[in-house]
Amino acid sequence: MSSIKKNVAVIGAGISGVTAAAHLRKEGLDATVFERSSAAGGIWLYDSRKPLEPAYPSVLASKAGSSYTKGVGEDLQLEKLLHAPPGPCYIGLKNNVGTRLLETTLNQFPAGTEDFVTHDVLKDYIQDTAAITGVHEITQYETEVKHVSRKGGNWIVETATLHSDEAGRIMQKTSHSEFDAVVVASGHYHAAKVPKTPGLADWKRTWPDRVNHSKGYRTPKEYQGKNFLLIGGSVSATDIARELGPIANNIYQSHRNGNFDIPPTLLPENATRVGEVVSYDAPINGWSKEPLEASDAIPATVTLECGEKLCDIHHVILCTGYHITLPFLPHLHSDATLVSAAGDELLVTDGSQFHNLHKDIFYINDPTLTFVGVPFFTATFTLFEFQAMVVAKVLSGQAKLPGEEAMRAEYDERVRAKGFGKGFHSLKDRESEYVDELLACVNKDLEKLGVKKLDGHSEKWHAAKAEQVIRMRGLFGGTPGPEKRL
Repeated sequence: MSSIKKNVAVIGAGISGVTAAAHLRKEGLDATVFERSSAAGGIWLYDSRKPLEPAYPSVLASKAGSSYTKGVGEDLQLEKLLHAPPGPCYIGLKNNVGTRLLETTLNQFPAGTEDFVTHDVLKDYIQDTAAITGVHEITQYETEVKHVSRKGGNWIVETATLHSDEAGRIMQKTSHSEFDAVVVASGHYHAAKVPKTPGLADWKRTWPDRVNHSKGYRTPKEYQGKNFLLIGGSVSATDIARELGPIANNIYQSHRNGNFDIPPTLLPENATRVGEVVSYDAPINGWSKEPLEASDAIPATVTLECGEKLCDIHHVILCTGYHITLPFLPHLHSDATLVSAAGDELLVTDGSQFHNLHKDIFYINDPTLTFVGVPFFTATFTLFEFQAMVVAKVLSGQAKLPGEEAMRAEYDERVRAKGFGKGFHSLKDRESEYVDELLACVNKDLEKLGVKKLDGHSEKWHAAKAEQVIRMRGLFGGTPGPEKRL
């Protein structure tokens, strides 16, 4: 890939998309950002509306983010929810990776910013970064990318922009544009994952307001004095348990001893860690269509793997994660293919990971298709900026990637070493190493050109990282736990 890619589409205006577009512009490339929400900010953009609930259980991964098919113009609010679903941000959400580890080279946090802040501080930082770098001006908001395809050496990006006519009817304006390259920066938190536990769909159908995915959780105010069952042992379940703690009666957190479970010592005093739920049982008195009173518990029990039953549950919140899905790249997505049989072409199979990416960034078969923001368990803002820097250097022709055969060999070795699944993209305990590897790939070419090499993490960052490791060891009993991916 030796020629300069002058015209680049960037999908998404969260921190990944903003840093990608900013560095593309710094290297003299033309970038256009497509963002289906009305503002930049990604998952830190709080929206008091609740997203539409997913199917119970989840549909195929490729369809998980588009399970609703209401026609355009039939319902204004519904169509807006379908076009730009609210993200998972809830009222009390904070970062648990300090701002000193998140500050990019593009912008500084305001003087006096604390390490752990509310979501609006991070949203403001992303939007301010977009403004000062000129990314805001090149972003098409309320514009969803519907389809991306390769044709005649170019990428064809098909979009739909939502607007209202004079009568107030919602309309979609479609458009087709050609680009030399595409940067996918659309994030992971769109397609909610719902387990296939026996009886769960029946509970959802009978008591729809009592069973919800955590993506729709917004505020604890409506839950005073209630009993909760949280499904999942990782960050979201623990965060929500801690927020509900002061107002809830009893909280049960069900887990499966997953690799990324958070120790139960971080739960509030009124929370109990229990085993996996194996069934949501039928009511003793049979199913009833009569709505429950606000104070009524669900009139049925939950059975745990150990045989124990839980009763008097008011609400079930599924903190069960999200499918990785690329609805705009359907030809590179195959639900019917096992992860172990992804081959050399597919990007997504069962929704648990991406396939065939060099360094989690470049699509090996065609590196003009790139990704920023794939890795988990890292200081997201800064890590994604390093990825963006490398993408900009490669697409501007200043740095070259290894040949396809070499990239394929490195990827295959990684598969053998890490296996498949979410952990494939984990950078837990090797974030700095990954960044050093990335920069080494491009700095040798920059040095040959007489261009300033890219610097790695700053001394300030390393000092903050060392403090974080000590803090995490204290919280997790000697072993640093997974850091929040948000």
